[in-house]
Amino acid sequence: MTVDDPEIVMTVDELNQFLQDAFPGAPRAYRVEHVGPDGVRMRLPFEGAQIRPGGTLSGPTVMALADGAAWLVTLSRIGPVALAVTSNLTISFLSKPAPVDLLAHATLLRLGRRQSVSEVRVWSEGGHPRRRWPTPPSPTRSRGPGRRQRMLPVWPSE
Repeated sequence: MTVDDPEIVMTVDELNQFLQDAFPGAPRAYRVEHVGPDGVRMRLPFEGAQIRPGGTLSGPTVMALADGAAWLVTLSRIGPVALAVTSNLTISFLSKPAPVDLLAHATLLRLGRRQSVSEVRVWSEGGHPRRRWPTPPSPTRSRGPGRRQRMLPVWPSE
C-alpha cells in the first residue's frame, strides 16, 4: 500500500470505538471527526485542567493530540492494530494556542510494511491550519547524510 493508493479501512465511528476499547476506564476526551483520503481530523475539547501558567494550553496536551492523530491516521489505513507505536515525534511550537478546543489534521505521507510517516497540523478552534516555517527549510540543514529535518506540527497565528 502506498500513499497514492489510500485505502481507508476504518471509519470515524470505528476509530472512536477503537479508542474507547483500547483504553478502557481511561478518560479520553479527544475524538475523531473526519476520516478521508486527505487524512484524519481530531478534536480535543477544551478543559480548564489543560491550561498552564501564561493562559495557554500545555505542551503535553498538544503533543498527546498530535500523537493520537498520527497514530489514528495510520490505523485508518491498516486496521485496528493496538500495538502500533510511535517511534519518533518532532514538534515545533510556533505560536501560543488559545484556551479553546484544539483540532488536529493528520496526513499520511508514507505507509510501509514496518513504518508510517505522517504530518500533523494542530490549531486552535477558530484559527486555520497552515504550514509556517520559523526559518526557510534549507538543504544544508540535515541530521546526517540524506536525512533532512522536518518541523511538525505548526500553529497558525491568530
